[in-house]
Amino acid sequence: MGDGDKLGSKNKYRRMDSDLKEDGDVPLDLQQLDRSKSTRKYVFACAVFASLNSVLLGYDVGVMSGAILFIQQDLNITEVQQEVLVGCLSIVSLFGSLAGGRTSDAIGRKWTMALAAIVFQTGAAVMTFASSFQILMIGRLLAGVGIGFGVMIAPVYIAEISPTIARGSLTSFPEIFINIGILLGYVSNYAFSGLPVHTNWRIMLAVGILPSVFIGFALFVIPESPRWLVVQNRVEEARSVLLRTNENEKEVEERLAEILLAAGISDSEKHEEKAVWRELLSPSPSLRRMLVTGLGIQCFQQITGIDATVYYSPEILRYAGIENDTKLLAATVAVGIAKTSFILVAILLIDRVGRKPLLYVSTIGMTVCLFGLGGTLALFSGGKFGILLGILFVCGNVAFFSIGMGPVCWVLTSEIFPLRLRAQAGALGAVGNRVSSGLVSMSFLSVSHRITMAGSFFIFASISALSVLFVYTLVPETKGKSLEQIELLFQNQHAWQGGELELGDVENLVQKD
Repeated sequence: MGDGDKLGSKNKYRRMDSDLKEDGDVPLDLQQLDRSKSTRKYVFACAVFASLNSVLLGYDVGVMSGAILFIQQDLNITEVQQEVLVGCLSIVSLFGSLAGGRTSDAIGRKWTMALAAIVFQTGAAVMTFASSFQILMIGRLLAGVGIGFGVMIAPVYIAEISPTIARGSLTSFPEIFINIGILLGYVSNYAFSGLPVHTNWRIMLAVGILPSVFIGFALFVIPESPRWLVVQNRVEEARSVLLRTNENEKEVEERLAEILLAAGISDSEKHEEKAVWRELLSPSPSLRRMLVTGLGIQCFQQITGIDATVYYSPEILRYAGIENDTKLLAATVAVGIAKTSFILVAILLIDRVGRKPLLYVSTIGMTVCLFGLGGTLALFSGGKFGILLGILFVCGNVAFFSIGMGPVCWVLTSEIFPLRLRAQAGALGAVGNRVSSGLVSMSFLSVSHRITMAGSFFIFASISALSVLFVYTLVPETKGKSLEQIELLFQNQHAWQGGELELGDVENLVQKD
């Protein structure tokens, strides 16, 4: 009975119906390991499916950079119309982002993603069959609204279903898929550029409709956000989702208690709240700090010129000296590969080294590359050396963007706001992002003609240098903290503005149960 005694000492850790082997080597550890693997796979799948709308955005950005060359020839549009066509999507998407916060609070995060896909695909179909600039603009406006929905909801949803330890990596998935979409758009441009002008750009745009099939399938796989379910007072459903997305029941109960507390419906804390938008417009000191950080990082992401670089990379490289359209589109594929490859580096590091170190590397690297690109276009354009440097600095700029500013921006804005405000504040951040993007992309060509393209990049470089200072002074580190602990972090003025020491200064505050 020696073996039986050993088993008896472990029985309290086992399910009653578990199969016990004679040597007693079926410990709870194996069951826990199997559950951990299953949970990680499930959360990973949810993050992937939730990020599919981002492929649509990325593909649109990438494909339009090349398609616009042929649209200009086929429909005889002017340069101003070209800028409006490219840039209006970002401006119009702000309406989707604003509506997305309220919509996701009303119908849930999951079905808001479905709505985003439907609206975008409708717009893409209209653009594909457009016979004039006016019809093309109608499709572009619809696509912009769909993108606005998708841009704001995917990071919020992923942050709300992810376990704390993996939240940074998983919340970066939309940025990965944006970059994959951009690369696919560049490849599509190159692949179909040899077709007749009347046909090629339509096929380029039509290919973007394909991901809708996978988005439809995803709706049958992913669950609703547990935090949204709690706000709807569907606590048992929320517990069920948490059991599927967390590795042990103790963590599930801890997370559920934190969510209940944050939602303001626990027995220990019930209080009246101002309307969401009223609270955002007259914020408390802690919420004001969150808004400064969230809106600031969103705007800096765009006013440093990343969308100008991606949308107009063919024009930039033509200015550097490449004249043939096919060679231009081939060079943009290299830009897409650089942008997509380095986002993977960020995903591997974001939960290991933290958000701020990646932001430092990103903003400093972008500043150097933007100054370098401005100098190259001013001094060396037209020769082989100028072409080589131009491609190098464009690829370097998008690579450094992908290491930090691209993914970390969305991770931070999905982490820092309290639950009751998260969707609407996330929408507000997305609006700032899209407006900044639209202003840059709609004015880049006109401004470049006035102050030269080199001058435009010197301005972007100067703004990028300011972003380094912004990150140092106003962005706290959030690695390893639950969403509810991050909310506590912003309640401390010194923690928010304490540079590299903020987490150490409030260690006891943010780690208390």
